[in-house]
Amino acid sequence: MDDIAELERRISAAMMRISQRVEAFGAGDMPPISSGSGADMGPVATLADGVAEAEIARLNEALDEERMLTAQLNERLRVVRDKDASGKLALQAEVDRLTKLLDVQGLEMQRLKKTVASLREQMRVLTEAQAEGQVEPHLINRAMLTELEALRALRSAETAELDELIAALDPLAAPHVGENANA
Repeated sequence: MDDIAELERRISAAMMRISQRVEAFGAGDMPPISSGSGADMGPVATLADGVAEAEIARLNEALDEERMLTAQLNERLRVVRDKDASGKLALQAEVDRLTKLLDVQGLEMQRLKKTVASLREQMRVLTEAQAEGQVEPHLINRAMLTELEALRALRSAETAELDELIAALDPLAAPHVGENANA
């Protein structure tokens, strides 16, 4: 029983010395290692210090590698964000351009509708005059001018629609134009 008590006391003393060494190591203040009996543990301390230094060196290398990897990832992230921002600006410019084309086409369609309504009115007046047997040259001239305006409005609407189609096809054709120039 005395042997167990003695072993227990020695283990407790060793645990206290270990905890003191860990605390001292964390604080940077390393007292010399000594046993409770006063015997010097120099070779064990040197071996432990060498292992600790090797472990610290290994951990510092791993930390440097992680820092380098983090810096590379941050640079990649910055490049991706820059590309994303420039891509958004390009898309916004394209949306603005297409919106303008749609506005032009909408205005041309309104003009065409107005002209067609006027043409219908002129045709009605001309038909009524013909039914009464009184076809007058100024009614025919007015109907012809209205029809000519309708044709111009139709032509403008078609031009606006073609401009929109060309604008939509230009991005698709651009890569192929470069290929043909290189061939």
